[in-house]
Amino acid sequence: MESKRVVIPRQDPHSRIKNFDEVALGYTAEQAMKEASRCYGCKKPRCIEGCPVNVDIPEFIECVKNGNFEDAYNVLTKSLLFPRITGRVCPQETQCEESCVAGIKEGCDPSAIGNLERFVGDWAAEKGIVPSYEIKENGKSVAITGSGPAGITAATDLRKKGYHVTIYEALHVAGGVLVYGIPEFRLPKTIVRSEIHKLERMGVKIKYNTLIGATKSFEDIKEENDAIFIGTGAGLPRFMGIPGEELVGVYTANEFLARINLMGANRFPQYDTPIDVGDGAAVVGGGNVAMDSARVALRLGAKVDLFYRRTRGCMPARKVEVHHALEEGIRFRELRNPIKLVGNKGKLQRVKYSVMKLSEELDRSRRKIPVETGRTYSSPYNTFIIAIGQSPNPLLPRKVHCLKTNKKGYIIVNPETLRVESVDDCLVFAGGDIIGNQCKGRGGTVIDAMGHGRLAAKNIDKLLSGAKWKKKKIVAISR
Repeated sequence: MESKRVVIPRQDPHSRIKNFDEVALGYTAEQAMKEASRCYGCKKPRCIEGCPVNVDIPEFIECVKNGNFEDAYNVLTKSLLFPRITGRVCPQETQCEESCVAGIKEGCDPSAIGNLERFVGDWAAEKGIVPSYEIKENGKSVAITGSGPAGITAATDLRKKGYHVTIYEALHVAGGVLVYGIPEFRLPKTIVRSEIHKLERMGVKIKYNTLIGATKSFEDIKEENDAIFIGTGAGLPRFMGIPGEELVGVYTANEFLARINLMGANRFPQYDTPIDVGDGAAVVGGGNVAMDSARVALRLGAKVDLFYRRTRGCMPARKVEVHHALEEGIRFRELRNPIKLVGNKGKLQRVKYSVMKLSEELDRSRRKIPVETGRTYSSPYNTFIIAIGQSPNPLLPRKVHCLKTNKKGYIIVNPETLRVESVDDCLVFAGGDIIGNQCKGRGGTVIDAMGHGRLAAKNIDKLLSGAKWKKKKIVAISR
């Protein structure tokens, strides 16, 4: 058995920085079968436990190994309707692949589960194969607010069980963070649209440009449905709280990426939404969003520096994204923390930053805490992008007072069931970035949100199939 995984083909770094085409090109059938042959097919597969939606990984990989790609797709879509998405953006290295027995032996790589998942999804799309489900209508309805990863997963599972499902989406397109937050070169929007279309084929209704609490009241959807799932995400950007954040040329990563992904700013003048990054751009942050922002700015023509107050090894971004950023020429300014943005006539001109060092004291994530050394410098930049995280979307909780939130703004749920227990006259559940990591300490990734959607759907069905709901109370029915 080969110790090293089959490397997925990619665009050359010198070429890809001039386009927004997908970086990874995907396996050929031969490469996929060769990689699949590295799987041990464990009798007690730990990889399944490492997957938040519990895909039967050994079974689908065995099918790939034998060239039975349609069977592999059928196995995948029992648990996951969107393998083309998850195969591209899930952090497999910290989930299923981290648990892979093949990677435990020194010098060996784990099976490339994500690359194989992507291959199977792409193969099925090329062949025009879509999953088929026998749906028996049950006469009950569920409303879902938000069409991000949590919402579309809950919609899938509930529709398969016969519920009438309506998704209410505030934007003009479905997908949530999948469309506004992830660049084309990591996740092409044509793929998101084709995967969402599977939901519509199943009979899920999507109502666009509908903001619950504003264009449609929460009370109305309670009246019209037997249950509600809230998956409104983390749409509130965080600022650093330093002087100069109001200057022209300063963006949050949310705005910067949304302008590119939703408004076509990278295709000016075809789209009348330009972004002029100038000659030099600075990005602050160390997560995937920071990497995305830096790599987008690079493709818009800027030389890009990425500021991070710790060292590279502490970055929460996926290793592959860090590797791609370095390959493409992003300069990492480690142990540097911006403290002031300096402008002239309202426009950004320079970034003043402090030199940091790592102390011996550890934070809650067991990383060394960075402290200032007292040394400061400044460098010229035309653009500054703040990518230090997002907070939960506050729009719905502010409009609907029965949705209780904690001090960080997350909707409070029962961590075992994801039910919002502050609403007593309707079954209301929540998941994804709007609840943070209340569920088993997991949150913040696409697949975590999908896991939340699956758990909520399971519990919605459990309650609705075993109980009759009336206003203000529930009457149990023996079965």
